[in-house]
Amino acid sequence: MNLFFEGSTRTRISFELAERRLSADVVSFTTATSSVTKGETLKDTARNIEAMKIDMVVIRHAAPGAAHFLSRVVAANVINAGDGAHEHPTQGLLDMYTLKQKYGSLEGLRVCIVGDILHSRVARSNIYGLTTMGAEVSVCGPATLIPRDIEKLGVKVYHRLEDVIPKVDALNVLRIQLERQKSGLFPSLREYHRFFGVTKEKVARAPKPITIMHPGPINRDVELSADLADSEHSVILEQVTNGVAIRMAVLYLLGTAN
Repeated sequence: MNLFFEGSTRTRISFELAERRLSADVVSFTTATSSVTKGETLKDTARNIEAMKIDMVVIRHAAPGAAHFLSRVVAANVINAGDGAHEHPTQGLLDMYTLKQKYGSLEGLRVCIVGDILHSRVARSNIYGLTTMGAEVSVCGPATLIPRDIEKLGVKVYHRLEDVIPKVDALNVLRIQLERQKSGLFPSLREYHRFFGVTKEKVARAPKPITIMHPGPINRDVELSADLADSEHSVILEQVTNGVAIRMAVLYLLGTAN
């Protein structure tokens, strides 16, 4: 059962493909056509679904901790496909795999996560995974989009792209969440692009080629220039391809653990 309480393209489709390629019987759930619109709680939704003898639940939800909560009220295996601004574990795994595929090892690899770190579940999962595997991780963005005390997670903080680009092997560029722009965390999209937008001109100043990553969807010419997203530096489509394989692996390991 795929329980998606938030919109998704890459994650939802890659989970569905992974499930079908492993010969699973797949049922997908969207809130717009469910009893959630009538006031049904997450707990009741999950327990009713489990009563239909579901083995695994893939959940995306706007509330941090939703996947953990669900794992406590159902016996089925629960896979977190993104919970609010908390974590996105399979995205972290596919990003790590994409880097390992290109560089052979994550040990000592220098990776900077650029953009809206404050609201990003992708950033947290990448930080936990990459630092565990021995990579050197840094974050870069406006001070208003960097969580307080993030250095405690073992990362360095930069507020100028020009300072970080010469020091890294890869940039993982995060989507600027336009829906949060109303909160005034930075003056304008134009100013953000000027100072923190990753462009060919900025990357060209690096002493060696830099790998460009993005979890999608891309706001082209805001956080990442269109020409760089489509350039030879980009592994964005490789990330999408690897997402299916990583999710197949997670499903397989959980399925054979029972």
